[in-house]
Order: sequence, then structure tokens, then C-alpha cells
Amino acid sequence: MDVSKIRKDFAVLNKEVGGRLPIYFDNACQTLRPRQVTEAVMEYYESYPACAGRSVHKLATEVSLRCDAVRARAAEYFNAENPTEIAFTKNATEGLNTVIFGSGLAKGDEVVTTDYEHNSVHVPVLELARTTGVRHRIVRSAADGTLDLEAFEKVMTRKVKLVAMCLTSNVTGYTLPAKEIVDIAHSYGAKVLLDAAQAAPSRKIDVQALGVDSMAASAHKMCGPSGVGLLYVRGELGENIKPRIFGGHGVTDTDITSFKLLPPPERFETGLQNYSGIVGTGASLQYVSSIGLDEILDHEISLNRRMSHALAGLDAVSVVGPSDPNQRGGLFSFNVKGLSAHDVAMILDNSKNIMMRSGMHCCHSFFHSRHIDGCARVSVYIYNTNEEVDVFTDAVMDLADKFSPGA
Repeated sequence: MDVSKIRKDFAVLNKEVGGRLPIYFDNACQTLRPRQVTEAVMEYYESYPACAGRSVHKLATEVSLRCDAVRARAAEYFNAENPTEIAFTKNATEGLNTVIFGSGLAKGDEVVTTDYEHNSVHVPVLELARTTGVRHRIVRSAADGTLDLEAFEKVMTRKVKLVAMCLTSNVTGYTLPAKEIVDIAHSYGAKVLLDAAQAAPSRKIDVQALGVDSMAASAHKMCGPSGVGLLYVRGELGENIKPRIFGGHGVTDTDITSFKLLPPPERFETGLQNYSGIVGTGASLQYVSSIGLDEILDHEISLNRRMSHALAGLDAVSVVGPSDPNQRGGLFSFNVKGLSAHDVAMILDNSKNIMMRSGMHCCHSFFHSRHIDGCARVSVYIYNTNEEVDVFTDAVMDLADKFSPGA
């Protein structure tokens, strides 16, 4: 994997900010976009800026064909059996909400999640429980955020209709044993929904091999445009999920008193779509695939090992998540004694142009249950380098030396 070549595709990495090149370590929030993606977006606006699936003129037909091609590419990326199993949403959150609220769950049914879900799963399940009487059952994880399969199976009953879990945690980087989760859930007759927003950018996800029933991801975390989500729903299951939004394009016919929904995936794509974003997503999937997901993950873990090793001897620095960097992928979440997470992020931004995330990362339940105020989070991707990691670790060592109690 030629990182120096990859970096040339990202204009922002080659422009100085405040006299320095940026060190972008906020990839778990949103990755940067290569020129191949921005060029694809601009091509839509300049060459065929029309609607898909409505008009029959040449420009509209071109948009429809392009969107169909992206749908097929996304199906290949996740090894879906059929492109019709992929719907375009505005983000992973919309896809997750669609399945959680649209699956017809009612009082007496149970939904199982972990205790470290992103709010995109946690909050919809809480709201579903509040409004319908569905019971929310939570699998307690270990102190480091890893999941015990025995603890999972202990909460499973025949009343569980849906298991909704993040495939890879956006706080710790830990990845679930997804195949085992799916097999156990199915043995109890439950369906499985995976939040793959954090996993899809660097991990091979074979939905057929996993046997997962539904899954959601976001293009903006995998070099794609913002405003595009990818929702996978297996085969005929989509017919049993009610969309969250109703209106134009999502129906095949209406009269004064009734309407008939289109089959999946169109029933989940009501209203005008983000066509430029969908086209750009196709370019991003091609770009990431051309590098290779195995190579991307190896690169992320290599950088994580480097920073973990450099900071391992500092009592003032505590890692949030598994101690083994191999279990954290591209995420290094940490705290420095004597400083808030926001202090760490702002100081490193102002002093070294190191751009990272701080706070509770839309995962408040994880931090509250562990009595932690949040953390600073470094997340690396394809264009990050050993040299950037060294700048970061040197800066953290300096912070620990200056601000930690007893320094």
C-alpha cells in the first residue's frame, strides 16, 4: 500500500493550515474525499443534473443507469445476493431507524443491544420501548468494551425479535464476533441488524457468509460524500419492513383512500435522492476496493500499534478499550490525567495541527456506565503515516509531562 501515492489524491492534505500540513486523525467521524470522488460528484452536476426514476428523457435515463450501477457496486462490496437488497438512505442512522421502527415490533417483543451502542441504535430502541412497550434487553460488556458471547446468550429468549448491535465500536474499535452473534440470534428465531458504519471502511463484510438480516453503513466514513447511507436488507425481508418516510417515488399507485408501496429497495427511497452523492459513493467504493480492505485494516492496525507502543509506558495516559491494539483497528481512544478530553484535542489542534475527536462520541451510555467523562479519540485511515503518528505521540508525551499531577 503506497501511502505517499494515496495522499496525492487528497487535496486538503497538501495544503498548509496555519503554516503546517494538517494531520487528520478524525476518520471515525468522517474520512476525507479523494479527487476521484469529488470529480464524480461534479460530473453529475455538469453532465447529467437530472432526477432518476421519474422522467424518461436522456439526462434522467443517465442518472437512473448511474444509480443502478452504484447499487450493483455496493452489493458487490458487501457480497449481497442481489442489488435490490441495497437501498440508498441519507446515512446509516436513517437505515437503522428504518429497520428498528419498521419491523412491526409490539408489546411483548424484546430487542437486544450491547451497552456500548452508538445513539443511532440506542436512542431509537429506547424510543421504541417508550412508545410500544417493547422490552429493551442489554448485554453488559467487559470493562474494556469487549463482548462475552455467554453473556449475550444469557439474555436471549424466544421473545427476542431483533438483535441490533454495532459491528465495530466507534469508541474502542472493538469488532463483534458477528457470525457467532447471528447464529445464536437465529437459533432463538430473532433477526439481526448490524450497525456497520465503523466497520465498512476497512473490514470485509460478507453479508451472505454472516447470514445477517439487515445492515447499515454511511458513505462519508469510507471516502464518500456526506448525505448517503447504504441499507442492506436480505431478500424478501424487505417486504415486511415499513418505510419511515412516505410520499413521491416510494409508491407504485395511490387513490383517494389508499396507496400501494413499491417493492424494496424503492420503498425505502422516498423523495428526491442525493444523486450526486450516490454517484460519488460509487467512486468511493471503487477507490477503497482498489486499495484493498485487508491492506487498509493492516495499515490501520500498524499505526495503532506504533502509537500504543510509544505511549505504553506513560502512567498519565489511559487507553479506553482493549489493551491489545490488534483489537482496536484504527481507533486509539485515550485520556490524559489532569486534562479534559476537549483540552487535549484543542491543544493538539492549536499546537500541531492534529485534528481529532473529543467527548462521548454519540455513545453516552458507554461512558456513563463506566463513570468516564469522555475521551480523546485518534482514528487513522489510508492516508495517515508513521511520521504523523510520531508527531502525535511526542505531543501527548509533552502534555503528560506538563499537565499531569506530579509532573
